[in-house]
Amino acid sequence: MSQKEQSTRLGSEPVPKLLKSLSIPAMIGMVVMALYNVVDTIFISYFVGIDGVAAVTIAFPIMIIMMALAAALGIGGSSVISRRLGEKRDQEANRVFSNIISLIIVLSFIGVIASFTVLEPILKIFGATPEIMQYALDYIFPITMATIFFTFSFTTNAIIRSEGNARFAMITMIIPSVLNIILDPVFIIWLNMGVQGAAIATVISQASISIIVLHYFLTGKSSLKIRMSEMIPQLTIIKEVTVIGLPAFVRQVAGSVMMVAINAMLISHGGEFYVGVFGIVQRIAMFALMPMMGILQGMQPIVGYNYGARQFERMRETILLCLKLVTVFSAGVFIAMMAFPAAFMRIFTADPEVIATGVDGIRIMFAAAVLIGVQVVSGGLYQALGKAKPALVLSMARQVLFLIPLVLILPNYFGVWGVWIAFPLADILAFALSIGFMYRDRKLFFKGKDTDGGSGGLKVSEHPVSS
Repeated sequence: MSQKEQSTRLGSEPVPKLLKSLSIPAMIGMVVMALYNVVDTIFISYFVGIDGVAAVTIAFPIMIIMMALAAALGIGGSSVISRRLGEKRDQEANRVFSNIISLIIVLSFIGVIASFTVLEPILKIFGATPEIMQYALDYIFPITMATIFFTFSFTTNAIIRSEGNARFAMITMIIPSVLNIILDPVFIIWLNMGVQGAAIATVISQASISIIVLHYFLTGKSSLKIRMSEMIPQLTIIKEVTVIGLPAFVRQVAGSVMMVAINAMLISHGGEFYVGVFGIVQRIAMFALMPMMGILQGMQPIVGYNYGARQFERMRETILLCLKLVTVFSAGVFIAMMAFPAAFMRIFTADPEVIATGVDGIRIMFAAAVLIGVQVVSGGLYQALGKAKPALVLSMARQVLFLIPLVLILPNYFGVWGVWIAFPLADILAFALSIGFMYRDRKLFFKGKDTDGGSGGLKVSEHPVSS
């Protein structure tokens, strides 16, 4: 398929076939990517212990912040690029891409500086106790030093999808994940490097795929090109990308803040043991929800392109199909977690106490899982249309507006179980808010009419200039 066909099929291929071709590779890539995180935790749990899992769980919010920056650039950039391609403004799409590369380089320098200056104080703030501080440092230091690889690979993955090349986007997720899984036993067990070995395996994996992706852009396989003349930052481009990407950034940083709050309450009301158990349950949740994120990633370039091309019927068809699919997946996750929680816990540990505690936590945490799919689609939908304000609110809703306050309040009445109870309550509240937003803007989504222009974004007739 030519570069041009790769993008224009977003506006011509039948929606079910197109969504399948974009979502399935994204789903496979996301699941495999989540799998390496699961494998990391399995090796650390068996060969380091529950304290090692607790340390990685404490350090993980720093990695989430790194991914949040990449998500902001990737999702914001892919939204702008896909709409530019839909409007046949290919040169401007390329200028946006080159500016994003410049921002990646700047963030990479910041990451290296932070590695030597503020890493240990941040870990203390995030809840690292003296017993697990060294484990946490061993894990996160190599990762922050390699910020450029993580930022580049995560950001460009979203951009590759924005031009319709879902297959290569899938490959960019599968290769580092498989390589990470292969390297884990080498560094963790055979070289006896423990949690540091898990981090080094991850860095090598991300560096490898970064080289492959760079080759992809430099050899003309993409419809986008890295041009030095277009890498000079332009304020209009940076503003548009960051405004649209801000909800993704807020959502992931909120996830980091949420984890810090959860870890603090678990240590306060239980101890490092419960942080380790939560770390395992969190990996299970991440793996279970990845297919829905794959559907979202398949949906966004289709919606963004057809919105830019003013093909509103195709946009409506895509939205309805995605809502049906994520609802089915959400129901499947709920059934699996209610029926087989012990089986999931035994993958990570043979400790009866850890398993019993995790089983109770899973059943409570996933009690309202059937509602998660609609939350995922609603926030991503506003991002794809470039409507930053509602996307920001919905991105903040579950974690910032609902989950964090509940996590801080409920343990005072229910102990460590208050942390688990907070999750289904937050899901119910976030679902209600998502439905309210989508009902309010139903004319935009289902008729292609932006009656107030203010759902926080642009009117259909407007085209932001980024030259």
